[in-house]
Amino acid sequence: MHITPSPRVAVIVVAAGSGTRLAAGAPKAFVGIDEHTMLRHALRGVFSAAPAQVVIVAPSGREGEALTDAAEASGDRRELVAVVAGGETRQASVAAGLAAVWPDVQIVLVHDAARALTPGAVFDRVVDAIDRTGWGVVPVLPVIDTIKRVEGARIIGVVDRAELAAAQTPQGFRRDVLETSYAVATQEYTDDAALVAAAGHPIASVEGDPRSFKITTPADLERARSLVAQHPIPPIRSSLDRAPRVPRVGLGTDAHGFSGGGTLWLAGLEWPGEPALAGHSDGDAVAHAIVDALLSAASLGDIGTHFGTAQPEYAGAHADAFLARTAALLGEAGWAIGNVTVQVQAARPRFAARRHEAEAALSAALGGAAVSVSATTTDGLGFVGAGEGVQAFAVALIVPA
Repeated sequence: MHITPSPRVAVIVVAAGSGTRLAAGAPKAFVGIDEHTMLRHALRGVFSAAPAQVVIVAPSGREGEALTDAAEASGDRRELVAVVAGGETRQASVAAGLAAVWPDVQIVLVHDAARALTPGAVFDRVVDAIDRTGWGVVPVLPVIDTIKRVEGARIIGVVDRAELAAAQTPQGFRRDVLETSYAVATQEYTDDAALVAAAGHPIASVEGDPRSFKITTPADLERARSLVAQHPIPPIRSSLDRAPRVPRVGLGTDAHGFSGGGTLWLAGLEWPGEPALAGHSDGDAVAHAIVDALLSAASLGDIGTHFGTAQPEYAGAHADAFLARTAALLGEAGWAIGNVTVQVQAARPRFAARRHEAEAALSAALGGAAVSVSATTTDGLGFVGAGEGVQAFAVALIVPA
């Protein structure tokens, strides 16, 4: 089994802005440069750099679209990606991303998705400079225009441009420095380097890149489109230029212990009089095993990738929410559900009388896909036999849509 080592660097990609000045009718990061979104192009640079955990901060309600872009961009690094909902301000969004960074990460880079064409080499330069200095690091470009001081319509002086530089992203910091600086911040800053500097930490600079301009206005967007036309993202290979996709099979399993309180939800049904299962959602081991089987068949990660504790909207959710979203994810990836078979191992509840009802509920949640459910006990063996919980195993067949 391939295991990706936990990286020491994380990149927070801030993609939660509204894009008011761009006036494109969508959150800025989800505006198309070509057939791909601004976020998709930004991730191209992120994933061309050295491996890092990638935390995408998306507008609330657009997390699924961000995951789709990440799935296309990340290749074999998909397990390094997390998506969280942003806040009301940029600082709140970065703080949300910072909270999702893995414990082993030592260096955090913060990157604006609006700087969609930033090459991977800039990310690597920032990390190298942090390793050398221990300081915060900002990529910059020299200011080439003559800068004037003005008062109303009158020019009153000239600014020495030798002392000026245009700041870009990603801006990088030691993780402890960034976290403590955010903890003591009492006002909004224009960028993370300003926030960290206000907390008393030194900031260094490295060479930026002309392609790392910020897409803010329609003119910026046209400039980006012109550059992308010269170096487009290679198309995802389709059945026209490789062997057609064949049906695929996935396996999923889940187990939950009884919590002693509340009402049991299992196989998409409520079971009055039975103790609830413990879990972030309703603990429905049958539905969760089906989700894992479907996602694994399509190579889309696992239930924790899409419905983990970092997605509070799924706290207490029932099977229909999980299964409908999973079916949508498969559809977006070009797959249709053939059929699903699931076996429940439980001393309680007794399934026989409600088996057909459970199959109908699960099938409806998956958009009509065929679902068969069987149940068994373990002859008193293990935690299931002791009546301490429920275990489920699912096998899913998916076919090209």
